[in-house]
Amino acid sequence: MRRLRNHLIGLDHGDVILFSDFQHGGEMWTGEGAREMSSHVRFSESYRSEPVVMVSISMWDISNDANIRADVKAEDVTREGFKIVFRTWGDTRVARLRVAWQATGELRQADEWDLY
Repeated sequence: MRRLRNHLIGLDHGDVILFSDFQHGGEMWTGEGAREMSSHVRFSESYRSEPVVMVSISMWDISNDANIRADVKAEDVTREGFKIVFRTWGDTRVARLRVAWQATGELRQADEWDLY
């Protein structure tokens, strides 16, 4: 359980098209074995401390000729942003992928200053 200590709670969210490899024969569509794609997301404003970030696949276009394997997560979360990371492996073929994200955390109060 994460306890937030002020009444200023910020909720930021968005969607990121992580890749569209079908159009140009990219690695996620044509490759095999362990593969990874990532994208950096910047929050609309900075949080007071690192927020809690949730990610989920909001659209994917995959081949039905192979097994479906996917791992999507938020990594390197800071007060300013984070990295969305999608991984797959084996014979999985992913043509396109969009990831939705949501960040929740404390915002700074108007009279809160960093002096040093």
